[in-house]
Amino acid sequence: MFTVMGITGNVGGAVAENLLAAGKAVRGVVRNPEKAKAWVDRGVELVQSAYDDAAALANAFAGAEGVFAMIPPDFAPAPGLPDQKRTIAAIRGALEQAKPGKAVFLSSIGSEQPSGLGLITSTHLMEQATRTLPIPVAYLRAGSFMENWLGAMDHIRATGEMPFFYAPLERKFPLVASRDIGLAGAKVLQETWTGERVLEVDGPQGGTDLLEAAAAFGRALCREVKAVQLPEAVWQSVLEGMGMPADRTGLYIEMVKSFNSGWIHFGNSGTETFYGQTTIEAFAQGLVK
Repeated sequence: MFTVMGITGNVGGAVAENLLAAGKAVRGVVRNPEKAKAWVDRGVELVQSAYDDAAALANAFAGAEGVFAMIPPDFAPAPGLPDQKRTIAAIRGALEQAKPGKAVFLSSIGSEQPSGLGLITSTHLMEQATRTLPIPVAYLRAGSFMENWLGAMDHIRATGEMPFFYAPLERKFPLVASRDIGLAGAKVLQETWTGERVLEVDGPQGGTDLLEAAAAFGRALCREVKAVQLPEAVWQSVLEGMGMPADRTGLYIEMVKSFNSGWIHFGNSGTETFYGQTTIEAFAQGLVK
């Protein structure tokens, strides 16, 4: 039996899908069981727990061959990341108490860096807190999610412009679909190892330039789509327009700057590489359909 956090989300759901396809028993950790009824119909056991409740998480992790663990995504966390730190402490404590066979964590590209990470600081802290656990651990350092463009689809469709914070547009950036991260998670959970593993999870091309990303969306929409570089001077107003509180944009901006400078990157020593199967072309076509 494998315990999966985030089963109602894209990545956790994909982990569960792949485990079920392999004939494995799955237990899902959910904060709201009402949102996960479809999983019950497929034979998944649900355990209700807040992500910062160590005792309830330990109950969900108990007896598991492996646990897929993650911090809920938050693009505008409170200063000092208090929610993320509580979650990390609870997951760490629960794993230490329950001692499942192994733990696989959803981490992020760049998490090995000690500073300048912005939003990725949370997964850096998670790795730091959990690598001394008395069980085998693995970290999936995922590239930038292709799903991050979901909120921009109406704008892209209406204007024919695909805006990017990343620069330069012709540089290859690590873009990966969440379904492929879930595939990697399920695969690693079913493997055996000792100690620590780190996997860099990228798309099938080992990076996609943003000009090609815009062209792929254009082909999917049957119209010309132009890649537009957002100058740094407008980042604040654009983020606020997306609904981000004015005093909580700093971590996102710091992260983007570190991507653009190359501080956040793939190709680190001592890591494994997992290439997903979903191209930006296939992702765009599926999204439009």
